[in-house]
Amino acid sequence: MKKIQIEQERTEKTKIDWDGIKSRINSLHEMLSKKIILSPEEKRSILKARAQVLAVEKKDETFQKEFIEIVVFQLAAETYGIESTFIREVYPLHDFTTLPDTPSFILGIVNVRGQIISVIDLKKFFNLPEKGLGELNKVIILHNEQMEFGILADIIYGTSSILLTDIQASPVSTNGIGAGYLRGVTGDHIIILDAKKILEDEKIIIHQEAD
Repeated sequence: MKKIQIEQERTEKTKIDWDGIKSRINSLHEMLSKKIILSPEEKRSILKARAQVLAVEKKDETFQKEFIEIVVFQLAAETYGIESTFIREVYPLHDFTTLPDTPSFILGIVNVRGQIISVIDLKKFFNLPEKGLGELNKVIILHNEQMEFGILADIIYGTSSILLTDIQASPVSTNGIGAGYLRGVTGDHIIILDAKKILEDEKIIIHQEAD
């Protein structure tokens, strides 16, 4: 089974003594407000501190633009990823209640600390071929401002930071999944699902409201 390694080195490199730098910047503003004359050494020190702040802020902004954090999971024989921004939590599936007269892709509902959540089987929603028996014992709860529901998973590998340029354009379909539900595929063959499109899909919204 392929293991997903979480990339942390890039984030660790951006760590800096923010308190110390902010303190020095605050001292600058205080001295300027009091019209204290600064020595050349003090000026150089303050300018260096300001340059550090600007460099780190620019690096953080670049990092946020170039990377996305995903939760990586297995469903049947494939490995998928969903952007963590759209994930509320991962919940163990112990039991569920089926609902009559609902589409086959709706497994049923679960009680998550008093909240009723609908659970969807993406294999059936995407009409994927069955490839052996899966565990389907994890629920990834997706959410946005309007919708919230769970999707089934066999194994949760963890989180990973993915370089956006490493996400290759998807073919017309990937193993039966329509291109409209995909963001792309990584070089490690992780299929990146478009959580925003899934959450906004009218087929799910209509039945979710009916539930």
